[in-house]
Formats: sequence, C-alpha cells, structure tokens
Amino acid sequence: MSPKNNLNKILIIDFGSQFTQLIARRIRELGVFSEIISHKKINSLNIFKNVKGIVLSGGPLSVYQNNKVKLNKKIIELGIPILGICFGHQIISKVMGGKVKTSRFREFGLAKIKKKNNSPLIKNFFGKKNINNVWMSHADQVYKLPKGFKVIASTNNSKFTIIENNKKKIYGVQFHPEVTHTDKGKILLKNFLFLICKLNKNWSSKQQKLKLIKSLKEQVGNQKVICALSGGVDSSVVAKLINSAIGKNLTCIFVNTGLLRKDEEKQVVNTFKKKLKMNLIYVNASSQFFSKLKNVSDPEKKRIIIGNLFIKIFEKYSKKIKNVKFLAQGTLYPDLIESKSVTGSQTSKIKSHHNVGGLPKKMKLKLIEPLKYLFKDEVRKLGLELKLSKEIILRHPFPGPGLAIRMPGVITEEKINILKEADYYFINHLRKYNLYHKIWQAYAALLPVKTVGVMGDNRTYEHICLLRAITSEDGMTADFYNFDKKFMQSISNKIINNIRGINRVVYDITSKPPSTIELE
Repeated sequence: MSPKNNLNKILIIDFGSQFTQLIARRIRELGVFSEIISHKKINSLNIFKNVKGIVLSGGPLSVYQNNKVKLNKKIIELGIPILGICFGHQIISKVMGGKVKTSRFREFGLAKIKKKNNSPLIKNFFGKKNINNVWMSHADQVYKLPKGFKVIASTNNSKFTIIENNKKKIYGVQFHPEVTHTDKGKILLKNFLFLICKLNKNWSSKQQKLKLIKSLKEQVGNQKVICALSGGVDSSVVAKLINSAIGKNLTCIFVNTGLLRKDEEKQVVNTFKKKLKMNLIYVNASSQFFSKLKNVSDPEKKRIIIGNLFIKIFEKYSKKIKNVKFLAQGTLYPDLIESKSVTGSQTSKIKSHHNVGGLPKKMKLKLIEPLKYLFKDEVRKLGLELKLSKEIILRHPFPGPGLAIRMPGVITEEKINILKEADYYFINHLRKYNLYHKIWQAYAALLPVKTVGVMGDNRTYEHICLLRAITSEDGMTADFYNFDKKFMQSISNKIINNIRGINRVVYDITSKPPSTIELE
C-alpha cells in the first residue's frame, strides 16, 4: 500500500502508543497520505525524503528510559514541521533542553484545557470561552520549557499542555487529538497539515482501493489464494478485494465453528456462492471446535485453540486446490495493536486475537492481510468503493472467535445455543426500534454465573444474560449506548420470556477504556 515515491506525506514516528495507527487514520481521513515507522527503525535520514511533516506518537514508557527510547536530534534539525503528541510532546522538550518529570497529579480521561496564546495550530480549536475538552493519558509532564518555546494552552494540572516554537515549526500537545473524545481534535490535526506543513490533499478511498488491488496482483501473481471467510464486514471486503485482483484464482472457505450467530451459515452461503458467484467451500467443523474447547475457560487459550484449528482446517482444504500458496484473512489494525506491537515499538499487549496472536508460529501458507493497517470505518468505505451491498457493509462487527469470547468460562453447546437465541432477540429488537444503525456494535453475552429467580411462583436457577451496545468510530475508544427505560424493559422481558436458561438480564455501561468492547 506504499504510495509513489514522489507522493508528499506525513511520517509518524511510533513510540509504542495504542493510538499510533489512529493518528495515521485521522490524517488519511483529512486527505493526506501518512506512513508509520518505529523509532527503532530510523537508520538513515534518507527516509525523510518527500516528508512534509513529522508526528511523534505517544508511548507507554518514560522519556528517561534511554536504553529503550531515543530521538535523534538531527531529525528535529531537518527543518520539517513537527507535532509531538503526549510522549512525543515530552521527548521534544527533553531533546531540546527542557525538563520532564513525574506528575504530582496524573491525568487520565477528559480534562479541560484553557487557551493562553495564539498559534496557527489552534485556529478554530477553542470556543468563545477559550476552553476545550481534551483526552489525557499521562503520568509524566513537561515542567521546564526548552529555549525558544512558549505556552499556548494549559490545564490545572499541566501548565505546558500545548507548546510551540513557531520559528522552527515545532509543536507539542500533552493530550491526544486523534481520539474522538478530544473536542475538535481533528481541527488541530488539520491545522498542522494544511496551515503549518502546507500540504495538499492526495489520498482517498478510491486511491486506496486501486493501490491495494495493484499490491495484491504484484504479491500473488498467478498463484491461488484461499480466503478465511466469516461473512462479517472485514472478511467480506477482503474476499471482494482479492476477487477484484485475481478473480477465479480465489477460493473462499467458510468454516462453521458452531460459534456463529443464529443462521449465520445460511446467510453466508447464500450471499457469496449464489449472489456474488464466488468460489466457496463450506465446512461444518462445529464438533471439532467444541471438542477442542471442552473444559477450557482461559480466554487466551480459547483464542489460541481457535486460531490453530482454523489454520489446520484451511491447510487441509487448501490441499484440494492446486497451487494454493496464500491464506487471506480480514485482520484489522485494532486486532494487531491489542495483540502485539506492529512497528517494533513497546506497545502493551492487551489480548491475543485468534487471527494474530492465536496463529501457529509455523504455517505452510503465506498470510495475506490487506486490511491490517485499516480501521473498521475505513474498511466500510472501501467495501462501498468495491460495490458490496450496504447490508453486508453496515453489519455490526463480529469477532473471529465468535460467541466463544462472549461466554466467559467453559463453553458448552447448550450454553452456545442459549446465547444464539439471546443475541438474535437483541439484534432484532434493535432493528424493530430503528436503533441498529445508530449503534456501532451490539451483542448478547452469557456470564459464567447463575442466579436465583422466580417464575410462576417457582424457583429458578439460571444464567445471567449481559447486553452490550456501544457507540464508536474506530473501535479504539467507545461509549455505551444510552437506551431508554422502555426499550430495556422490553428486551429484558423478551429474552427472559422466550429463552429457557436465562432469568436475569444486565446491561454493560463501561466505556473503552477501561474495558474492551468484547468480554474476552
């Protein structure tokens, strides 16, 4: 997906932040191409050719861990505009002679920031009262500015929240403008791109599609590819993308794990085999998955078992197709950044995804992941560009491990069947109330405890059904959807009255962070 060598771009130097790719995505949204490079992999200043702006990301470490994090001062002296975010803001100050120390009061979550001075970076960023809400995530802070810098904005706990050296075109912000919780964060990034870096728009979904198709043709050639198809948005876009690149040399393999939503297998076969006329192999492997997952409760083990079994099945069926060299799957960037560091920086591992951390170390097939640097909403735009139906593109995300990670504890076929019904009623209820497309993702889960209830004057001892519905743009941050009481009463009654095995319904009102979207 690399652009032409002469394409002007923003280079993002990654120090291990969970939000690094989100910075890149925001910049691409604004119509400018961006690339990410680990701070560890900057071996030559030649990489800054055609770079019109540099962004230094956040990171989990301290600027004083010299053996792990460094910034070559020569980068700052290139004369290219620089924007430091969170850790990037701190390392600019340290390298240029300022001082950073552990904050007396840490800042995590929303904070109010107040304007102190004017700057092209903050044009239209503040309201009439010169106050804005920003998203903080830091334990260290700048407490002495380098020579030539001035304060642009502050919070009560962080005097140097926005700083600038206008002469050198170097800027630092302690908060995260790339997350949606920062009001007008996109405006700040826009100012950096167009007012400070003087860039022109050069990136779009159409260009993205063409470059991905070209890249796939170059990578695959005349070889054959099998695609791990789940029927969800990500794998569907991957299938259509690769089909656009190599046509009949693609064969999709759809594995029924037994962990799918109700009637999912029927919908997938009908859509891809009958409507889209793609090569499709249907494999019913539900008994294999239930057998391998028997008595397994640890969420990491579940993901690894599912990932390994997926690959074994794909490799088995690939042998029935001559000259298959590649396995394609719909891995997205949030999958990678929660599983491992993508760029070689010190990103903290959150959990293994079945298609990332759950994959075997040795695979006979080469892996193709054309969407691995994209976020969900970018994938949806790409799908529409590929002429996939809105019915497919606008579906709520569904995890590769399926209902296995929406059932903490031991998995049984009986509990899976209960959960399928609960999820079916919940999703249909959202559609009935015209709420489905107002919500980014919604699902039902089954908790690993039973509670006492009473039905018809009789004692019950049954499962708790947890409902989760969130709003988000990219899956990196999320808030719970605020249903009204009438809806919650209605869906609770619907589930309890129609599904044997559930006598209590609860609603998850935690955001991301601190929780993840899925339970496991």
